[in-house]
Amino acid sequence: MWSHFPILTFLTWFPVAGAIAVLLTGGDKNANMARTIACVVGVINLAVCVPLYLGFDSNNFNMQFLENHLWIRVYQIHYALGVDGISLAMIILTNFTGLLVIFAGCEAIKIRVAQYMATFLTMQGMMIGVFAATDAILFYVFWEGMLIPMYMSIGMWGSANRSYASIKFFLYTFLGSILMLIAFLYLYNQVGSFDIQKFYGLKLTTHIQELLFFSFFLAFAVKVPMWPVHTWLPDAHTEAPSGGSVVLAALMLKLGIYGFLRFSMPILPQACEELAWFMIILSLIAIVYIGLIAIVQTDMKKLIAYSSIAHMGFATLGCFMAYDIIRHSSTYVDAYMSLEGAVVQMIAHAFGSGAMFLGVGMLADRYYNHSRLIKDYGGIANRMPVFAAFFMLFAMSNVGLPGTAGFVGEFMVIMSAFQAHFWVAFVAALTLILASSYTLWMYKRVFFGPIANSHVAEFQDISLFEKTNYVLLAIGVFFLGLYPAPVLNLLHATIGHILLISIPNVVVH
Repeated sequence: MWSHFPILTFLTWFPVAGAIAVLLTGGDKNANMARTIACVVGVINLAVCVPLYLGFDSNNFNMQFLENHLWIRVYQIHYALGVDGISLAMIILTNFTGLLVIFAGCEAIKIRVAQYMATFLTMQGMMIGVFAATDAILFYVFWEGMLIPMYMSIGMWGSANRSYASIKFFLYTFLGSILMLIAFLYLYNQVGSFDIQKFYGLKLTTHIQELLFFSFFLAFAVKVPMWPVHTWLPDAHTEAPSGGSVVLAALMLKLGIYGFLRFSMPILPQACEELAWFMIILSLIAIVYIGLIAIVQTDMKKLIAYSSIAHMGFATLGCFMAYDIIRHSSTYVDAYMSLEGAVVQMIAHAFGSGAMFLGVGMLADRYYNHSRLIKDYGGIANRMPVFAAFFMLFAMSNVGLPGTAGFVGEFMVIMSAFQAHFWVAFVAALTLILASSYTLWMYKRVFFGPIANSHVAEFQDISLFEKTNYVLLAIGVFFLGLYPAPVLNLLHATIGHILLISIPNVVVH
């Protein structure tokens, strides 16, 4: 029955339809109805991912569940959707995270509840569209469309400095995307189509490829974000509501890595090979320098935000180290490991960092002035032992403890990097020390330090909704940490295809 059902269209637009239904409930007098509708929409969308996963052929690298309808005839722009292994994994992650954000908002948000739920449902639909789009202009529409609800979430439900943070977020991401649109128009003029698959294998001079590479780079590097275009992220994370921080960390940062894998590497293979050293250096700066910045942070949200930049540095390192690995090694196995490790790191970071942002939001909601400063807390483990145990698990995943999700991707990237450059792998491995330093030091002061004041002494442990979120996230952390094979099997054929068309002279089996 699913072979003829437009399942990707449903996953993309059902949350948007749910957002409209939520808005029609009226004001806060019907807040419970708005919460119920949002939860039902989130559960249904996640449930529909099951037949999508079961019907996907993981041995086939081609796009599957294809939908293609002519949209704008004069420019041959199509409403075209499809998924491969990478986009399928990210769509499932988007629906999983979206449901958790809705659950968290059911208790945390007390005013403009319907608008809040509608904002995040719309954002969820737009991000699924980004991962499913196979037409460049449709991709761009979804890419820009998701900025609006995120801008609104920061501006309406953020902290005291929310206006500055929301405008900075919007300007950075919007301006970075303009050059990407110009690159799409150039590629269209070369092939007469906006079909992304037709861009692959296009014969372009190295000079043109390098110009297009930097056009894509600005859009994707801002999203990751890579040093030095990362400065919007700490402000956005700090001022955003908990749900906004979770979406930023778990999903929106991954769009930049996805862009490199979907566009830069397959379309511009010579430029990527020539400029791999540039991307490796920027990734190592993010891993080490941003990790050192995280250590000195006094705001918990800012610390986790800088931690996210460092962990995403691992993902970009894994993508572009593949070029050096092929150059220095006669085997393609390590290049596979490097790219697969990058994608696994994207998924693992969503569980660990997203859970930590939720936790900090819970603490801030309980504090009388919503403080996120480390010095204002202490002794949380005495007042909230269940929460303390969960947070320790996610802190350990953030550190990269074996058996947790955070270990798998980092281990794969470091091990594969050793095959090409010992010192690159050595510098990258420093993140294990840095992450342990800032994460465990924060945990010690917040959870086991002396109780800072009487407000902390009145805290209550997490509620049923909050436990549900944390149990689901804990399952994700252990599943990916102990048995990553289903995810790797899903990725393998797609990663092999990217290697084949992205890295000259590679032999893929």
